[in-house]
Amino acid sequence: MEKNRLLDIIEKKRNELIHVGSQNGLHSKQAIEVSQQLDDLLNEYDRLLKDKQSKERPT
Repeated sequence: MEKNRLLDIIEKKRNELIHVGSQNGLHSKQAIEVSQQLDDLLNEYDRLLKDKQSKERPT
């Protein structure tokens, strides 16, 4: 996935978490599910950056 697209998705998921957390509490099942989805997106972003860095490094 493209970096900028992934960042947009992460921002939307972060806003969703804020909304769900304020409506249902941060310990609610819904907030935990959204938080886990956000974690997955952040992990994907981290992998994307690491892959890009490893490709740019001279061998």
